[in-house]
Amino acid sequence: MFKQIILLNGPSSSGKSTLAKALRALIREKRNEDYAIVSIDDFLEMSQDQAIYEDDVFAISGRLCQRALAALETTPGVIVDHVITSERIFRQLQTACGDVPLRPVRVSCPPEVLLAREKARGNRSPGSAEASLAYLCPKDGYELTVDTHAMTAEACAARILAALFRGEGASDS
Repeated sequence: MFKQIILLNGPSSSGKSTLAKALRALIREKRNEDYAIVSIDDFLEMSQDQAIYEDDVFAISGRLCQRALAALETTPGVIVDHVITSERIFRQLQTACGDVPLRPVRVSCPPEVLLAREKARGNRSPGSAEASLAYLCPKDGYELTVDTHAMTAEACAARILAALFRGEGASDS
């Protein structure tokens, strides 16, 4: 069975978690496969009163990688919802994947939308969306970029499915 890790990488409040759920539902519907979701949010305590730094993310990213690999033992794929802000965090994920293909997708939206979403959430340190946008890593090399402001999560999921499963029976319908 073909295994893969789909990396949804984007700044805080870009819509990755909503997109991950939409993508998992679409893969289940179109391919009859049940992908797991592993999210950075499952490993970090988030509040308006505490900023999250690159060292904090690096410290927990190893456990995130372990959880993703453990999920691959029982599923054909994992959708990783992450905010990667340094080359060392990205390398850590690449190394942990070993021979399992890592399929990076950049999740974006305009900065003003990030700020509005961050404020509406109320559970992030002010400025975390803007900072994670500035430091997002890698800057390029993605298989696809989707804009969660220009398109719905479902439309973004359909683009990802079509791009990453090209020639494997996925359809946009």
